[in-house]
Amino acid sequence: MASKQILVVDDEVGIRELLSEILFDEGYQVHLAENAAQARAFRNEREPDLVLLDIWMPDIDGVALLKEWVEQDLLTMPVVMMSGHGTIETAVEATRIGAVDFLEKPIALQKLLSTIAKAIREGTFKPHVQPAEAQRQEITLNIDGQAQQFSLPLGLPLREAREYFDALYFDYHLRKEAGNVTRVAEKVGLERTHLYRKLKQLGIKFAKKGEEGESQ
Repeated sequence: MASKQILVVDDEVGIRELLSEILFDEGYQVHLAENAAQARAFRNEREPDLVLLDIWMPDIDGVALLKEWVEQDLLTMPVVMMSGHGTIETAVEATRIGAVDFLEKPIALQKLLSTIAKAIREGTFKPHVQPAEAQRQEITLNIDGQAQQFSLPLGLPLREAREYFDALYFDYHLRKEAGNVTRVAEKVGLERTHLYRKLKQLGIKFAKKGEEGESQ
């Protein structure tokens, strides 16, 4: 059986070389592109079995390139997004467009290999692009006597859906407590240091200790 071909798209030469070495050692054929233009040219000529696509690039960002492939019916292979500055919103958007997964840099070796293997193992790729209404189920929650409408991405993989909900959940409590992380930690039952780390991971802005608007 011929080895699978993977296109790595990243503007950082160190990342390209590292991923190339790792994937070559795992038996994959690796092709490299340092920007969206090179990735576009490669895809116009060939169809890889999988693409590792960096989001932040100098010419065209990865999400824009992903949209372009969708519009041109060229998204016929699984695409895994990569970013060292990822946010939940970006991951959700990329997945909605058609990416199969999202890897945050620095990428753990086992996470990288397992994600690639899973994406390739799923067989013939069919873009799961759907209208935003079709992917999300509107759920009405009654909070403090007020009906609020949350749009939960139930069509996403479990990890992305959970992170999306976590972002909504903690954002709601931060607003309710006027940004006071100490009181939010008490309300949700988390140790404050762990909550700070969780908020940073989710990309939620918060006041640091000593800067919180409310007294502790």
